[in-house]
Amino acid sequence: MNLLKKKAEKKTEQEKVEKRREEVLARGRKFKYPLQWTKHRVVISTILIAFVMVAILIVSGYLALYRLGMTGELLFRITEIVPVPVATVDSKDVRFSDYLMFYRSSMTSIERQSGSQFDSASVEYLRDEYKNVALLEAEKYTYALKLAEELNISVSDEEVKNEFERHLKIGGVDRSEEGFLKIIEDNFGLTKKEYERMLYLTLVKSKVEIAIDENANKIAERVESLLASNDNVFKAVVEQLGDAIIYEETGGLVDNKNIDGGRASEASKLEPGESSGKFVSMNGDGYYFVKLQKKTEAEVSFVSIKVPFTEFDKRFSDLEYEKKINEYISIGNSEANATIEQPE
Repeated sequence: MNLLKKKAEKKTEQEKVEKRREEVLARGRKFKYPLQWTKHRVVISTILIAFVMVAILIVSGYLALYRLGMTGELLFRITEIVPVPVATVDSKDVRFSDYLMFYRSSMTSIERQSGSQFDSASVEYLRDEYKNVALLEAEKYTYALKLAEELNISVSDEEVKNEFERHLKIGGVDRSEEGFLKIIEDNFGLTKKEYERMLYLTLVKSKVEIAIDENANKIAERVESLLASNDNVFKAVVEQLGDAIIYEETGGLVDNKNIDGGRASEASKLEPGESSGKFVSMNGDGYYFVKLQKKTEAEVSFVSIKVPFTEFDKRFSDLEYEKKINEYISIGNSEANATIEQPE
């Protein structure tokens, strides 16, 4: 009996210990599970806040770009990273960053002169004008990129590099890269990367125009043939081809480093009476032929014939007529009569 009594007492003590243990654990669970639930809520709240912030940024960016027409530095940098479209040309997106690049390259110097040469009303008017022009230029270059893809035309990094180095020496001045980039930043508000983008687009468009403009190629061949048969008499070519070409005379001596599409530079390589033969203008808008009349050490006098490229603009106009160009922004002055000067 004593043995059974001891076992019962022992069992009762174990039960008491286990009961006490459960009580302690139960009290711990009161702190454990609410903490787990709190962590879960924190994670969900953080995700929701992140989604809300992203949504706010997207909406703010949309309003700034597409509704308010803002063109600031921050938005420009964002569009360089995020390839949002400003329009479509024949189903190909026009990069917002290209549009802003062309616009800013035109407006930078004007805005920096605001208050000295331009009043606020004039600056505001010019903003709308250059926005229209910039959008048109971005659309044309995008169409050139589309045609280049279809025609398997490409421009290499080496070609862009060579063009950049040629620009360092425009006007006969052998500039340092650092000095040239300072000029670009001060006058156009562009970095080297952005300037190289403009050069790339210009080279692509030039190659495309040469490839598609069969009429210009035929006229250029006709000019070559006529000059060969009439001892380089330019005016005789004009009489036969008329409005198909553009004839110009300097009317006197001009600087042989004159920025005129490359004509003065080519003329300076000739002797009086010699003609250059066909070459593409520096801005890629046609073929030139020049004939030197007179030259000195620093100046030249010449006549020139230009065979303009027209096929690209014709095709682009057809797209406008067929309503294959869709623009996502609205600009105050819908008609722009000027053109942006591209790198030559």
